[in-house]
Amino acid sequence: MPSPRTEQALARLADLSPRKIVAELDRYIVGQAEAKKAVAIALRNRWRRQRAPEGIRDEIAPNNIILIGPTGVGKTEIARRLAKLTGAPFVKVEASKFTEVGYVGRDVEGMVRDLVENAVEMMRSEREQEVEDLANDRVDERLLDLLLPAPVEPAPGTAPGTGDAQRVFVAGPEGNVTQDQELARERHKRTREKLKQLLRDGQLEQREVEVEVAQTAPMIDAMGQQGAPEGMGNFADMLSELMPKRTKKRTVAVAEARRILLDQEFDKLINLDDVVADALERVESLGIIFLDEIDKIAGGKGDFGGPDVSREGVQRDLLPIVEGSNVQTKYGMVKTDHVLFVAAGAFHVSKPSDLIPELQGRFPIRVELKPLTEADFVRIMTEPENALTKQYAALVGAEGAQLSFTEDGIAEIARIAAKVNARMENIGARRLHTVMTTLLEELLYELPERGTAPEVVDGAAVRARLSAIADDEDLRKYIL
Repeated sequence: MPSPRTEQALARLADLSPRKIVAELDRYIVGQAEAKKAVAIALRNRWRRQRAPEGIRDEIAPNNIILIGPTGVGKTEIARRLAKLTGAPFVKVEASKFTEVGYVGRDVEGMVRDLVENAVEMMRSEREQEVEDLANDRVDERLLDLLLPAPVEPAPGTAPGTGDAQRVFVAGPEGNVTQDQELARERHKRTREKLKQLLRDGQLEQREVEVEVAQTAPMIDAMGQQGAPEGMGNFADMLSELMPKRTKKRTVAVAEARRILLDQEFDKLINLDDVVADALERVESLGIIFLDEIDKIAGGKGDFGGPDVSREGVQRDLLPIVEGSNVQTKYGMVKTDHVLFVAAGAFHVSKPSDLIPELQGRFPIRVELKPLTEADFVRIMTEPENALTKQYAALVGAEGAQLSFTEDGIAEIARIAAKVNARMENIGARRLHTVMTTLLEELLYELPERGTAPEVVDGAAVRARLSAIADDEDLRKYIL
């Protein structure tokens, strides 16, 4: 049976019907209805499998998908939005960076290890949100202890009237007599309450305090850095566990101290063993691996020598991972039987049939994404919530000015992008970025000095700025 936390993740998936998933993807991606429908069904099947009878649940294999289409049509964007939508462990990897076992480079099991790392971070973030209020309260108390240390109490058993522990009696306004320690404690308590309010109001963020931080040996840091040989990170973690914990004192601002102390409190409140157990279960039941550029490891018959020598070897190494096997990670063994694989590739030079037959069989669903047209470019610049026109309007708005695009201006930008794609390499919607950057270059450069006068981009302005470049083949190659 799934753990309570996995059940919570499945409950979130229960509200996402395929139609709702497609509607969410439509907010950011124009067209490609077939691809959206395929990934929506595959995602819903994750929830359906968990609700199937136990006798057949383990027999239901994920329907792995290959997205086929030219660059810039939305393959990677579909996967990226899918990951944010589901909250499932997700990792995007480039197939071209893997090499056959025996060659220098990363082996394909590294993608599963990356997925587990992402799942652990995801589960830890969920736990941190649960205990965030308690951790912040503890951090506030620790900061107050650093800003206002408690008064020194006399050592127990010290005789009255001797040494530093001599007791002084003070007469209050009403004639009552109290000891100086009690008076100091009351004064400290009142001051602490005032400081607490100032701390919560953010008025002490620049005050400096001294905190203790963990110190890591430079050699261990170097071992765990990105680019280190495969498995070196695990070795570094093992060494750090064996070596004695060392700390050093640092003088930092309260704002920085809050971050350091918050991490320390999270470490105390969160049980890492529970986090790892939930992460491994989440990976095995809901994990998604997006394998981009899979066409780069597909070679035609008779391709030998050079950098292509390990292409087929990488495909053969992929087979057991995609079909289902046990992969050793630093957190334990992970079964990949029910991990969903979504592959994507442009397949300009090669074809899906150039993949070895065994790997083709592991990706039973193939969806072809259509090249983008001029009409699609118009929709891409107007409909999505993250449309380029809205992004540039926000950038200009940061300077206090206003940027707007007329319909004929957008249509002219789309026409030029489609024209350049047709005459040069077709890079899909990415061409809109180069066109927009060239179009607005002077405006963005002069914006701080030009004032806050509104700027309207219409068809005439686009033609005046870009027509000469778009029609000049030599300039077009280097600018657009």
